[in-house]
Amino acid sequence: MTKMTRRCMLWLCLDLLLICPGAVVVASSDVRAEDSILVDKVKSTWRSQDGDTIEQIISKVAKVAHFVPRRWGVAQSNDGSEYAFFSWSKHRDDKAAEYAIIWQAAPDGALKVDSPYAKPIELGWKAFALSLISSEIANGEKAVNLHFLHNPINFNFVMTAQGRLGDLLRHGRCTIGDPIQVDYLQKVDEKEATQSGLWRALIVVNCNIPGPRYFTRGGVIIFEKAEGKPGSRSRFLLSASQPIPQALGSIMQIQKNKKH
Repeated sequence: MTKMTRRCMLWLCLDLLLICPGAVVVASSDVRAEDSILVDKVKSTWRSQDGDTIEQIISKVAKVAHFVPRRWGVAQSNDGSEYAFFSWSKHRDDKAAEYAIIWQAAPDGALKVDSPYAKPIELGWKAFALSLISSEIANGEKAVNLHFLHNPINFNFVMTAQGRLGDLLRHGRCTIGDPIQVDYLQKVDEKEATQSGLWRALIVVNCNIPGPRYFTRGGVIIFEKAEGKPGSRSRFLLSASQPIPQALGSIMQIQKNKKH
């Protein structure tokens, strides 16, 4: 079994909080998370892009999404690698259906989120909350927080050369429609046993300004931020084909929604 295969099985097992066959991973509620040096390190030193600790993020996300905090734990793969994880569920009565956010320490000591679905958490609590809420809609969840999902200010984690995206949309009198996606696209190189990827934010905007409907409605903005590239921390690239309405200035390009 390759290292990447073991890692993928670990993600799967911890996302479902299962004990995997073949001693690939040991994950147990009997492990005292407070005794784990790695868990303590995650709590005390890991930070998102906006500077929040994981405990601050957990508290904030729990107020806006179907996100019920459960417990901390540690896990170990059969090659000796140790992981810290935090489990959560969508509802308080979901005793068995739990999810996990996983961290691993790199050789240089840096902590890295190892759960692809949870990677938006590295951009900040709002990016993570938006990713969860958009997934809730896709999965047919009830009582979804649409107000949070469509509030432009929550997209200020996206930086452009002219400022934060949410502020620019509000100044341009633009509202956010559907669909909305905030996620992380993973790329795995099995030969090199490495992984990389990019963060993506996709939103549809409708701008309340004079002009024909095809020009002011249904603009699809796609931002992509590559992982591990110098300078990419605050630079998002935009897939585009036509200029956005002048209310937003010349900060970006948009691909018009073909439905309009």
